[in-house]
Amino acid sequence: MNDQPNNDGYGPGASDLAVDLYAPDHYERRDIYHQEKTAHLAEHAHAILRLIGEDPTREGLVKTPERVAKAYQFLTHGYGLDPHVILRSALFEEDYEEMILVKDIEIFSLCEHHMLPFFGKAHVAYIPKGKIVGLSKIPRVVDVFARRLQVQERLTIQIRDALEEVLEPQGVGVVIEAQHLCMMMRGAEKQHSVTTTSAMSGEFLKNIHTRAEFMRLLNGH
Repeated sequence: MNDQPNNDGYGPGASDLAVDLYAPDHYERRDIYHQEKTAHLAEHAHAILRLIGEDPTREGLVKTPERVAKAYQFLTHGYGLDPHVILRSALFEEDYEEMILVKDIEIFSLCEHHMLPFFGKAHVAYIPKGKIVGLSKIPRVVDVFARRLQVQERLTIQIRDALEEVLEPQGVGVVIEAQHLCMMMRGAEKQHSVTTTSAMSGEFLKNIHTRAEFMRLLNGH
């Protein structure tokens, strides 16, 4: 089976990855694992267990390689999905030109440097210019990019750019606040550090009052 996702983010290529979450006409959770890919990943997980000094044949670890293989497919299923298709599936013409903010979107991703999780919240706002998008599509787009190997800085920009390209709004603002296990469990071992990144365009960059309103709304005022 072809391991490359289709251009539209659906179909056989997409389902070779962990899941085909987003069908064009309805959204349902379907865990679909590529059998050959699962087998190869499990072999590598088995080898890692041996190399760190464990016994892969003991009772608690017998099924661990397969579980790890499926977990990594799920945690990286964003490679098989197209955020542009998701946004275009719920575009509406609307004469509304005030800020729309979806805040506290939970994110879970894997740091590409150590393949350890980072997690937190994304806040996404845009000012429409004749087109709005169904509100649920914004968290779905966040999830598509988060379910890939990432750095927080790039994740922030990718979310902004996808909304810019499809909605062509007056501006987009994205802020992500996250904690990184690669800094909490190893390395610096700082347990309470939070990393904040932002990416903005249009009115959010040009207009200080728009940016100030965005920050006030993020802070609950």
